[in-house]
Amino acid sequence: MVSLPPQDLHHWLAALGINGLLIALAQRVPLLTPQGWVHAGILGTLLWGSLGWRGWLAVVAYLALGSLVTKLGFRHKHDRGLAESRGGRRGPENVWGSALVGTLLALLATRAAAGAVPLLLAAFAASFAAKLGDTFGSEIGKRWGRHTVLIISLRPVPPGTEGAISLEGTAASLLGSALMSLVMLALGLIRGWPLAALVSGVGLLATLAESVVGATLQRRWPWLSNELVNGLQTLLAALLTLGLLQGGVVPWLRTPMI
Repeated sequence: MVSLPPQDLHHWLAALGINGLLIALAQRVPLLTPQGWVHAGILGTLLWGSLGWRGWLAVVAYLALGSLVTKLGFRHKHDRGLAESRGGRRGPENVWGSALVGTLLALLATRAAAGAVPLLLAAFAASFAAKLGDTFGSEIGKRWGRHTVLIISLRPVPPGTEGAISLEGTAASLLGSALMSLVMLALGLIRGWPLAALVSGVGLLATLAESVVGATLQRRWPWLSNELVNGLQTLLAALLTLGLLQGGVVPWLRTPMI
């Protein structure tokens, strides 16, 4: 069974000190805005405090992989008006849009019964697998997608349209989700290849669902920002994973988890 760090004051003070030092050293790295780095420090403290270095490192890997794929073909995307703003740097809204659900699951795991911890960690993994899958699909699809269509009608639309998908982007989404699942597996946050495969598949499903929301609700409701949609996507991935595992739909996964 996955063991969580001791939840005492010394551990949380160490988490705060380590993340404060690391954020101070990382300020010049062009991944986040200055405010984004501050919020990343808060996020890192919460993750290190709740899950230890493994949970913290998993999200660092997510940030690094997401930033790397954003930079791929950046000049081409910029010239076509498809690139992320601020040179691809993420701000506070991006940090929490991607990680709020995972952070709440991590904190909940510290208060849950021992038997529920693997389920919550699987949901934690799925939330980040979904988000990295979305980032991979969006960035690679905007750059290399040859035939972009609206997911609800399959009508051709320009790259970057809300709710647009392409074969290349969908394959990239699966790759991103699988990579995040492998990171979680390698760090011991999830156990067994069957569970890693489930997390990867849920990540892809949640990414496709996010495209449906973009093609329908987001077009009608201007207040439904990309960050809110990202939060809904990660929540859906977490709930799907919990439902499949706890509901006994795939009971053969339970033994490897615990």
